Amino acid sequence: MIQLTKTLSSLALIGLLQLSAQAQENWQMQPVNIQTRWAKEVNPGNALKEYPRPQMVRSQWQNLNGLWQYAITPRDAAAPASYNGQILVPYPIESALSGVKKTVLPHQNLWYKRNIARPALKKGERALLHLGAVDWQASVFLNGKPVGDHTGGYQEFTCDITDALQAGNNELTVKVYDPTDQGPNPHGKQVLSPKDIYYTPSTGIWQTVWMEVVPAAAVADIRLTPDIDKSVLNVTVKAPEDCEIVLTATAGGKTVSTAKGIPGANIQLPVKNAKLWSPADPFLYDLQVQLIKNSKIIDEVKSYFGMRKVAIKKDANGFDRIFLNNHYTYNLGTLDQGFWPEGLHTAPTDEALAFDIKAIKAMGFNTIRKHIKVEPARWYYHCDKLGMLVWQDFVNPPHHMPEGAREEFEKEVAATMEQLHNHPCITTWVLFNEKWGAYDQQRLTEWVKQKDPSRLINGHSGEMLWVNEQLRSPSPNAWVSADMTDVHSYPDPMNAPAHPGKARILGEFGGIGVFIPDHQWNPMNAWGYIQVTPSSLKGKYTIMNQHLQLLEREGLSGSIYTQPFDVEGEQNGLMTYDREVIKVPFEELRKIHSRLVADMGAIPAVTAKAADITDPGIQYSRLLQQYIDGKKDPAFLRKLAMTAQQAGDKPGARRAAAGYIAGLKKPYSADDLSYIMQVTGSTQDPGFAILQEHTDEIDLALGQRQASVKMMNLIYQDHIHPAVSRPNAQPDWEQLAGNTSKYGAPGEEILLRAKTIYYLNRQEWDSFAKAAAGYVSKYGQYMRTDELNQFAWTAFEQVNDTSLLEPALDWSQLSLKGGDQAAYLDTYANLLYKLGKKEEAIKYQEKAVSLTADASLKENLEKMKRGERTWK
Repeated sequence: MIQLTKTLSSLALIGLLQLSAQAQENWQMQPVNIQTRWAKEVNPGNALKEYPRPQMVRSQWQNLNGLWQYAITPRDAAAPASYNGQILVPYPIESALSGVKKTVLPHQNLWYKRNIARPALKKGERALLHLGAVDWQASVFLNGKPVGDHTGGYQEFTCDITDALQAGNNELTVKVYDPTDQGPNPHGKQVLSPKDIYYTPSTGIWQTVWMEVVPAAAVADIRLTPDIDKSVLNVTVKAPEDCEIVLTATAGGKTVSTAKGIPGANIQLPVKNAKLWSPADPFLYDLQVQLIKNSKIIDEVKSYFGMRKVAIKKDANGFDRIFLNNHYTYNLGTLDQGFWPEGLHTAPTDEALAFDIKAIKAMGFNTIRKHIKVEPARWYYHCDKLGMLVWQDFVNPPHHMPEGAREEFEKEVAATMEQLHNHPCITTWVLFNEKWGAYDQQRLTEWVKQKDPSRLINGHSGEMLWVNEQLRSPSPNAWVSADMTDVHSYPDPMNAPAHPGKARILGEFGGIGVFIPDHQWNPMNAWGYIQVTPSSLKGKYTIMNQHLQLLEREGLSGSIYTQPFDVEGEQNGLMTYDREVIKVPFEELRKIHSRLVADMGAIPAVTAKAADITDPGIQYSRLLQQYIDGKKDPAFLRKLAMTAQQAGDKPGARRAAAGYIAGLKKPYSADDLSYIMQVTGSTQDPGFAILQEHTDEIDLALGQRQASVKMMNLIYQDHIHPAVSRPNAQPDWEQLAGNTSKYGAPGEEILLRAKTIYYLNRQEWDSFAKAAAGYVSKYGQYMRTDELNQFAWTAFEQVNDTSLLEPALDWSQLSLKGGDQAAYLDTYANLLYKLGKKEEAIKYQEKAVSLTADASLKENLEKMKRGERTWK
């Protein structure tokens, strides 16, 4: 196996040493509630320094990670004349490790800039700039000249920068636009307002940026597909057509076989008596790919491959099962989301990246479901080396599926499959998760299978979802064309239905919440499908796994437990988010799992603290007595408030938090403000006044409108909800306005919104339109475009008073500021038409029709042209 860490050339070392000592001293990680053991090892001189592309290695490369300059500008602004400060690439700007920890909003661009030296180029050689991943749209400039564009937040891309290089220093700039969860882009679990199972966004560059020098004629790509039944590795090499390809497979330094062929053709490399890759024995062959022209080697790359096969077959009992290398292999998996407290999408170090896989294997799992995230190439490299089966989720499109979302999803799915094809660890593609943005499932399932018949396709993971034995998501045509029937069942396991030719899978289950004090991202929230104490987790988890054994005997072929690590507000991991505490010891987990997976091969050495299984109530009671006895220092009060919240003592939590906040001194730190945001639970709490007074500072530290939204929620909870929640409630809006006016803009905004939603729910359409007019005119700039469109469409369908329809036209126009979308244009056109502006309406409707194949929009256009009503 090639040693990737030894491939640094002099070119790379020069790049790593360019950073000044002063610049390194100016960088520091921003505060974060918890951090992993690797965070303290990160500095601007060593940010993810390993070779980033393990399956196509060349010696001449330069790592461009390190300190860059950054700026945040309005989306329509030109390139910034000055920058806001330094950012440590490749950590997302929202992360603590970036040194910035700021939110970039959907109406803003993020800019990066740094200087690079022109590499020494021989005649004909090209300089390639590689970006591992940039979320979401990136435009790259060198010395002001555009050198490349890319759309897709999880896929690598390359720019040939040769022709834009000049002698000496060169200014490299990257412009990024990322609407997070408010655009057509696949975004996974990133949301602008994180909560429960949705997390902090990762905007911009989040994987390694690097440069390499390649010959004029070079290997551009390789595609490796093993066939163990025919004892061959199928290889396709992308390179200039007038060259020859020479392949050499080795094992332990000894040649196994060679083969020759031409670029673009399938070359069969013999691998006789192949040593097969599996979790128990993850054997990998080294591969050398040489490009020959005129009998001379003009390019050479090093790679590796594993010989393995995955298929659905019947076992001895007639059950359709997952077979690995023609042997039934139970896929015992866990749902890994790949988030880090200090780096978000980006692991602090390569050692940390590998640790997660090692820890999961040490727990006794042989499978990871990589959940709606695509990792850097080195993560899959570690899975290949360590022996871990991977079910790779595609990153889901947005739930509300705006115009363009389908096309972008399919483009990114295709790119992901190409990018990850060569990794033997990946055995299964997962198309959609629990119907998130799902559409055309049969077509897309068959499309994925056709593009990659060497792997299984789970096209409908959790399309049937049970929570507490209640079916949440019925489906009339579940699992069509897939290799699996897959159900999700929380918390307790269940079997999927039996369908001919399909393996039965429990795609998610468990989610047992256990909070570990002092190891929490958000100590005021401990989400899980169920909550148990640390002392009872082992028993509950063991019983769940015993039920898996029973289900396996009845045909279950694989299961995915939620989850290996806590993630932000979720505390249902087997380890804490900081990877410091294992809630059930590794050896005990392996023993529990060994009934389903007996042979795990070599177990990696990993370390973590064992959880304190003392009852949380007892722990809190001890702290409370210390408080009663006079202990009231700030650090103690802060811990007491959090522990009280976790133990369910709300009065105690309020008392301790109030004591802590009373002792804070101005100016408040970002950490202080974050804590106040967490513990303030009422307009009567002392923290609320601080939120009012320091709204701008909170928004600067935590993201725009975080303080305002928090205050609005508390105002609604304390003042408005009691008046509108009762059946047939008739709220006194004037009195409510008087009660909320003392809170300023947040009080007015939440009252106007509550009034609008109240009349919308009661279907009092004219009152809804009047209330919405007042709400949107003042606060429409903060509303989502889909909600603005829904308000406008509701008015179009239900309101006839033209004085009320005119404001609705303004709401519709506001929704179009995010870009032309067929559904929004349709709403705008229909409102124009209903208001008697026929010619203008037809113009906008024609534009809407040109953007979609939706027949209903075309029907509306024909009605407009004939002068017929388009509303009921």
